[in-house]
Amino acid sequence: MSNLGMIIEERSRDIGDFIVGRLIPFRKKRMIGPFIFIDHMGPTQLGPTKYMDVDQHPHIGLSTLTFMLEGEILHQDSLGTYQPIKPGSVNWMTAGKGVTHTERTPGALRNGTTFTAHGYQIWVALPKELEEMEPEFHHIEGDKLPKWKDGETEFTLVAGEGYGKKSPVPTYSPLFMVEVKNVSQYALNVNGKLKGEIGICIVEGGLKACDEKVGKGNILVSKVEDTCKLELEPNTHLILFGGEPFPEERHIYWNFVSSSKDKIEAAKKAWKDKTFPMMKNDDTYVPLPK
Repeated sequence: MSNLGMIIEERSRDIGDFIVGRLIPFRKKRMIGPFIFIDHMGPTQLGPTKYMDVDQHPHIGLSTLTFMLEGEILHQDSLGTYQPIKPGSVNWMTAGKGVTHTERTPGALRNGTTFTAHGYQIWVALPKELEEMEPEFHHIEGDKLPKWKDGETEFTLVAGEGYGKKSPVPTYSPLFMVEVKNVSQYALNVNGKLKGEIGICIVEGGLKACDEKVGKGNILVSKVEDTCKLELEPNTHLILFGGEPFPEERHIYWNFVSSSKDKIEAAKKAWKDKTFPMMKNDDTYVPLPK
Protein backbone atom coordinates (compact mmCIF):
# COMPACT_ATOMS: atom_id res chain seq x y z
CA MET A 1 0.00 0.00 0.00
CA SER A 2 1.37 3.42 -0.94
CA ASN A 3 2.32 5.78 1.86
CA LEU A 4 2.79 8.73 -0.46
CA GLY A 5 0.30 11.44 0.43
CA MET A 6 0.12 13.12 -2.98
CA ILE A 7 2.00 14.34 -6.02
CA ILE A 8 2.06 18.10 -6.55
CA GLU A 9 2.70 19.37 -10.07
CA GLU A 10 4.59 22.59 -10.70
CA ARG A 11 2.30 25.46 -11.78
CA SER A 12 3.61 28.36 -13.83
CA ARG A 13 3.48 31.88 -12.33
CA ASP A 14 4.60 35.18 -13.85
CA ILE A 15 6.51 37.55 -11.54
CA GLY A 16 7.23 40.38 -13.94
CA ASP A 17 10.12 39.48 -16.23
CA PHE A 18 10.51 36.08 -14.58
CA ILE A 19 8.44 32.93 -15.03
CA VAL A 20 8.54 30.69 -11.97
CA GLY A 21 7.05 27.32 -11.12
CA ARG A 22 4.96 27.46 -7.95
CA LEU A 23 5.19 24.20 -5.98
CA ILE A 24 3.63 25.12 -2.64
CA PRO A 25 1.30 26.37 -1.28
CA PHE A 26 -1.11 23.99 -3.01
CA ARG A 27 -4.85 23.91 -2.45
CA LYS A 28 -4.70 20.43 -0.91
CA LYS A 29 -1.38 20.89 0.88
CA ARG A 30 -0.58 24.34 2.24
CA MET A 31 2.64 23.39 4.04
CA ILE A 32 5.18 20.56 4.24
CA GLY A 33 6.65 20.70 7.72
CA PRO A 34 7.43 24.40 8.30
CA PHE A 35 7.94 25.02 4.55
CA ILE A 36 5.09 27.24 3.35
CA PHE A 37 6.22 28.52 -0.06
CA ILE A 38 8.52 27.19 -2.79
CA ASP A 39 9.07 28.85 -6.15
CA HIS A 40 11.24 27.19 -8.80
CA MET A 41 12.99 30.00 -10.70
CA GLY A 42 13.87 29.08 -14.26
CA PRO A 43 15.94 27.72 -15.79
CA THR A 44 15.66 30.78 -17.99
CA GLN A 45 17.97 32.86 -20.15
CA LEU A 46 18.60 36.41 -18.93
CA GLY A 47 20.36 39.28 -20.69
CA PRO A 48 21.27 41.23 -22.68
CA THR A 49 18.12 43.34 -22.09
CA LYS A 50 16.09 41.22 -19.64
CA TYR A 51 17.27 40.82 -16.05
CA MET A 52 15.89 39.91 -12.66
CA ASP A 53 14.69 43.02 -10.82
CA VAL A 54 12.42 42.34 -7.86
CA ASP A 55 11.85 45.74 -6.24
CA GLN A 56 11.64 46.47 -2.52
CA HIS A 57 8.96 44.42 -0.78
CA PRO A 58 8.27 43.34 2.82
CA HIS A 59 8.07 40.11 4.84
CA ILE A 60 7.00 39.10 8.33
CA GLY A 61 6.86 35.81 10.23
CA LEU A 62 9.18 33.73 8.08
CA SER A 63 12.70 32.97 6.92
CA THR A 64 13.55 33.09 3.22
CA LEU A 65 16.02 30.58 1.79
CA THR A 66 17.55 31.29 -1.61
CA PHE A 67 19.42 28.42 -3.28
CA MET A 68 20.83 28.91 -6.76
CA LEU A 69 21.70 26.11 -9.19
CA GLU A 70 22.89 28.42 -11.99
CA GLY A 71 23.44 32.16 -12.27
CA GLU A 72 23.72 34.76 -9.54
CA ILE A 73 21.40 37.06 -7.58
CA LEU A 74 22.22 40.15 -5.54
CA HIS A 75 20.32 40.40 -2.25
CA GLN A 76 19.96 43.75 -0.44
CA ASP A 77 17.74 44.47 2.55
CA SER A 78 16.70 46.97 5.23
CA LEU A 79 19.33 45.53 7.59
CA GLY A 80 21.99 46.97 5.27
CA THR A 81 22.90 43.60 3.75
CA TYR A 82 24.59 43.54 0.34
CA GLN A 83 25.14 39.90 -0.57
CA PRO A 84 25.47 38.19 -3.96
CA ILE A 85 24.60 34.51 -3.98
CA LYS A 86 26.17 32.00 -6.34
CA PRO A 87 25.29 28.34 -7.01
CA GLY A 88 25.62 26.05 -4.02
CA SER A 89 25.55 28.78 -1.37
CA VAL A 90 22.63 29.78 0.86
CA ASN A 91 21.08 33.15 1.62
CA TRP A 92 18.95 32.87 4.77
CA MET A 93 16.96 35.96 5.78
CA THR A 94 14.73 35.83 8.84
CA ALA A 95 12.04 38.50 8.63
CA GLY A 96 10.65 38.14 12.14
CA LYS A 97 8.69 41.29 12.98
CA GLY A 98 9.51 42.90 9.65
CA VAL A 99 12.14 43.36 6.94
CA THR A 100 12.24 44.60 3.35
CA HIS A 101 14.54 43.50 0.54
CA THR A 102 15.26 43.41 -3.18
CA GLU A 103 16.56 40.65 -5.45
CA ARG A 104 18.37 41.72 -8.62
CA THR A 105 20.79 40.56 -11.27
CA PRO A 106 24.21 41.88 -10.16
CA GLY A 107 25.78 44.69 -12.15
CA ALA A 108 28.69 42.48 -13.22
CA LEU A 109 26.27 40.28 -15.20
CA ARG A 110 24.57 43.23 -16.94
CA ASN A 111 27.29 43.25 -19.55
CA GLY A 112 25.41 42.50 -22.77
CA THR A 113 25.85 38.73 -22.61
CA THR A 114 23.27 36.05 -21.83
CA PHE A 115 23.36 33.62 -18.91
CA THR A 116 21.13 31.02 -17.30
CA ALA A 117 19.33 31.75 -14.03
CA HIS A 118 18.02 28.74 -12.13
CA GLY A 119 17.25 28.26 -8.46
CA TYR A 120 14.72 28.03 -5.66
CA GLN A 121 13.13 30.72 -3.53
CA ILE A 122 11.76 29.16 -0.34
CA TRP A 123 9.84 30.46 2.67
CA VAL A 124 10.00 28.72 6.04
CA ALA A 125 7.45 29.77 8.65
CA LEU A 126 8.74 30.71 12.08
CA PRO A 127 7.50 29.12 15.31
CA LYS A 128 4.70 31.15 16.90
CA GLU A 129 6.92 32.33 19.76
CA LEU A 130 9.54 33.68 17.32
CA GLU A 131 7.28 35.42 14.81
CA GLU A 132 8.15 38.80 16.38
CA MET A 133 11.91 38.22 16.64
CA GLU A 134 14.40 40.77 15.36
CA PRO A 135 15.21 40.30 11.66
CA GLU A 136 18.50 38.64 10.70
CA PHE A 137 20.49 37.75 7.61
CA HIS A 138 23.04 34.97 7.15
CA HIS A 139 25.04 33.91 4.10
CA ILE A 140 26.62 30.45 4.09
CA GLU A 141 29.11 29.52 1.40
CA GLY A 142 28.60 26.18 -0.30
CA ASP A 143 31.89 24.75 0.96
CA LYS A 144 30.62 25.15 4.55
CA LEU A 145 27.62 22.87 3.99
CA PRO A 146 27.91 19.16 4.93
CA LYS A 147 28.55 17.02 1.84
CA TRP A 148 28.98 13.28 1.45
CA LYS A 149 28.74 10.48 -1.10
CA ASP A 150 27.19 7.04 -1.33
CA GLY A 151 28.99 5.54 -4.30
CA GLU A 152 28.38 7.93 -7.20
CA THR A 153 25.46 9.68 -5.47
CA GLU A 154 26.22 13.07 -3.92
CA PHE A 155 24.41 14.59 -0.93
CA THR A 156 24.44 18.16 0.42
CA LEU A 157 22.67 19.15 3.62
CA VAL A 158 21.50 22.65 2.73
CA ALA A 159 19.62 23.44 5.95
CA GLY A 160 18.51 21.80 9.17
CA GLU A 161 19.41 18.29 10.30
CA GLY A 162 19.39 14.94 8.54
CA TYR A 163 21.45 11.84 7.91
CA GLY A 164 23.15 12.41 11.28
CA LYS A 165 24.51 15.79 10.17
CA LYS A 166 23.69 19.44 10.85
CA SER A 167 23.85 22.42 8.49
CA PRO A 168 25.34 25.73 9.71
CA VAL A 169 22.22 27.57 8.48
CA PRO A 170 20.59 28.94 11.70
CA THR A 171 17.09 27.43 11.52
CA TYR A 172 14.48 27.89 14.26
CA SER A 173 12.44 24.67 14.16
CA PRO A 174 13.12 21.00 13.32
CA LEU A 175 13.51 20.83 9.53
CA PHE A 176 15.74 19.61 6.72
CA MET A 177 16.66 20.42 3.14
CA VAL A 178 18.92 17.97 1.33
CA GLU A 179 20.17 18.11 -2.27
CA VAL A 180 20.73 14.72 -3.94
CA LYS A 181 22.47 14.12 -7.30
CA ASN A 182 23.11 10.70 -8.80
CA VAL A 183 24.85 9.40 -11.93
CA SER A 184 23.68 5.79 -12.09
CA GLN A 185 20.40 4.24 -10.99
CA TYR A 186 20.19 4.52 -7.22
CA ALA A 187 17.93 3.27 -4.43
CA LEU A 188 17.38 6.17 -2.02
CA ASN A 189 16.35 5.20 1.48
CA VAL A 190 15.28 8.03 3.80
CA ASN A 191 13.97 5.82 6.60
CA GLY A 192 15.45 6.98 9.89
CA LYS A 193 17.46 9.67 8.09
CA LEU A 194 14.93 12.51 8.14
CA LYS A 195 12.29 13.54 10.69
CA GLY A 196 8.80 14.86 10.05
CA GLU A 197 6.87 15.37 6.84
CA ILE A 198 8.91 14.76 3.70
CA GLY A 199 8.67 16.55 0.36
CA ILE A 200 10.65 15.19 -2.58
CA CYS A 201 11.19 17.79 -5.31
CA ILE A 202 12.37 16.42 -8.66
CA VAL A 203 14.63 19.02 -10.30
CA GLU A 204 15.84 16.76 -13.12
CA GLY A 205 15.38 13.14 -14.09
CA GLY A 206 12.77 10.98 -12.42
CA LEU A 207 12.10 8.24 -9.94
CA LYS A 208 9.84 5.36 -9.05
CA ALA A 209 8.13 5.50 -5.66
CA CYS A 210 5.66 2.92 -4.38
CA ASP A 211 5.39 1.51 -7.93
CA GLU A 212 4.55 4.93 -9.38
CA LYS A 213 6.82 6.76 -11.83
CA VAL A 214 7.21 10.50 -11.31
CA GLY A 215 9.17 12.96 -13.45
CA LYS A 216 10.77 16.39 -13.15
CA GLY A 217 8.75 19.37 -12.00
CA ASN A 218 6.81 17.45 -9.35
CA ILE A 219 6.87 17.17 -5.58
CA LEU A 220 6.04 13.91 -3.85
CA VAL A 221 4.70 14.24 -0.32
CA SER A 222 5.16 11.36 2.09
CA LYS A 223 2.48 10.61 4.66
CA VAL A 224 5.01 9.19 7.10
CA GLU A 225 8.73 9.27 7.83
CA ASP A 226 9.25 5.63 6.81
CA THR A 227 8.28 6.21 3.19
CA CYS A 228 8.73 3.54 0.56
CA LYS A 229 12.07 3.09 -1.16
CA LEU A 230 12.76 5.55 -3.97
CA GLU A 231 14.32 4.19 -7.16
CA LEU A 232 16.15 7.08 -8.85
CA GLU A 233 16.72 7.07 -12.59
CA PRO A 234 20.27 7.86 -13.79
CA ASN A 235 21.19 11.56 -13.68
CA THR A 236 18.41 12.53 -11.30
CA HIS A 237 18.59 15.68 -9.19
CA LEU A 238 16.37 15.93 -6.10
CA ILE A 239 15.75 18.30 -3.24
CA LEU A 240 14.34 16.67 -0.10
CA PHE A 241 12.71 19.05 2.35
CA GLY A 242 10.31 19.07 5.27
CA GLY A 243 10.28 18.68 9.01
CA GLU A 244 7.98 18.84 11.99
CA PRO A 245 4.68 20.65 11.30
CA PHE A 246 3.48 23.38 13.65
CA PRO A 247 0.46 22.75 15.88
CA GLU A 248 -1.11 26.08 14.85
CA GLU A 249 -2.42 27.10 11.45
CA ARG A 250 -0.38 29.57 9.43
CA HIS A 251 -2.04 32.35 7.45
CA ILE A 252 -0.43 33.73 4.32
CA TYR A 253 -1.21 36.94 2.48
CA TRP A 254 1.13 38.16 -0.24
CA ASN A 255 4.59 38.22 1.45
CA PHE A 256 3.27 37.99 5.01
CA VAL A 257 3.07 34.79 7.08
CA SER A 258 1.71 34.58 10.62
CA SER A 259 -0.27 32.49 13.06
CA SER A 260 -2.32 35.66 13.67
CA LYS A 261 -4.61 37.28 11.12
CA ASP A 262 -4.40 40.50 13.14
CA LYS A 263 -0.61 40.62 12.67
CA ILE A 264 -1.05 40.23 8.93
CA GLU A 265 -3.57 43.08 8.89
CA ALA A 266 -1.14 45.24 10.88
CA ALA A 267 1.66 44.44 8.41
CA LYS A 268 -0.59 45.31 5.46
CA LYS A 269 -1.39 48.68 7.03
CA ALA A 270 2.27 49.39 7.85
CA TRP A 271 3.31 48.66 4.27
CA LYS A 272 0.49 50.71 2.80
CA ASP A 273 1.28 53.62 5.15
CA LYS A 274 5.03 53.22 4.44
CA THR A 275 5.91 52.84 8.12
CA PHE A 276 7.65 49.49 7.52
CA PRO A 277 11.46 49.33 7.97
CA MET A 278 12.80 50.47 4.59
CA MET A 279 16.10 50.18 2.75
CA LYS A 280 18.28 53.29 2.86
CA ASN A 281 19.75 52.92 -0.62
CA ASP A 282 16.66 51.93 -2.61
CA ASP A 283 13.44 53.92 -2.99
CA THR A 284 11.57 51.33 -5.06
CA TYR A 285 8.26 50.10 -3.65
CA VAL A 286 6.02 47.19 -4.63
CA PRO A 287 2.44 48.23 -3.77
CA LEU A 288 0.20 46.05 -1.64
CA PRO A 289 -1.98 43.89 -3.92
CA LYS A 290 -5.54 45.14 -4.30
